[in-house]
Order: sequence, then structure tokens, then C-alpha cells
Amino acid sequence: MAFLDRTARAFLLTELVKGMLLTFSYSFKKKATINYPYEKGRLSPRFRGEHALRRYPNGEERCIACKLCEAICPAQAITIEAEPRDDGSRRTTRYDIDMTKCIYCGFCQEACPVDAIVEGPNFEFATETREELMYNKDKLLANGERWEREIAANIAADAPYR
Repeated sequence: MAFLDRTARAFLLTELVKGMLLTFSYSFKKKATINYPYEKGRLSPRFRGEHALRRYPNGEERCIACKLCEAICPAQAITIEAEPRDDGSRRTTRYDIDMTKCIYCGFCQEACPVDAIVEGPNFEFATETREELMYNKDKLLANGERWEREIAANIAADAPYR
């Protein structure tokens, strides 16, 4: 009986007809393709893109030079130098990230106790030379100022899960 069933299915091409019907049904559904440079897809709040250093609302930088991000970085892409200020607090004098080494694991963001270093929503930061991917403190602070609204919204959206 199984032989006759297999023969009938092979002769009538039922698998092929089922596949063609499935293909035909998808031709009436809404397309999932986007026109990339002109249309952007939605990013998750946990997306890990270009790094940024954040500031407090009063303009003071958040980094307290605890060097936890430097210690936890598996690729050893972060270099920090710090010195104490006149008021006794510590702040960084040098904060460099070698983006060619970075593996975008997010450990630096998780280790930071004050949310100073974050991986922002920007994924379009291609360059022509490797030197442009050596981020210093000024570049990281500029990224933070540029993406602060999106970064703050992403952190607020992810806060219940932390």
C-alpha cells in the first residue's frame, strides 16, 4: 500500500503543487524588503553599535575613571589614563578605544557603574583608513552628545530587564 501511495504522489507531483501554492500565496502578502539607504529598519534597544561617552545633564562627563571597562575588555581595545582633580574626584585624561580590535561584546557597557561608556545606535561608521577607527575621548564625547536622546531612550527601555 505504501508503494502505491508513493507512486501516486510522484505521478501527481503533489509536493511540487504544494510548493507552488505556497509561493503563490506569498505573492499577495506585504513585502518585507526595505530600500536601505533611504529606509532604515527598526533597531533593538539592546543593539550594540558605535561607542559613545555620556555626560550628565549639567555637562560634566560621567566617567569616574574606575577602569572597569578597560579591565573587562576581552580584546584589550580600551586604554584609560586618569588623574585626580583639585576637588578630589578622579576623571580621565585619556580614554581611547581601538575600534579595529573591538568585538562589540558590550562588556564595557555592562561593567560601567555610571553608564558612562555605552554602545549607541549608530551602525554606519565606515571609514577609509584604520586611523579613523582609533577613537579618543573627544570623538567619544562627541558621539555621546550626538546620540544622547536615542541612548537615553534605549537605556530606559532596557531598564526593567537589567
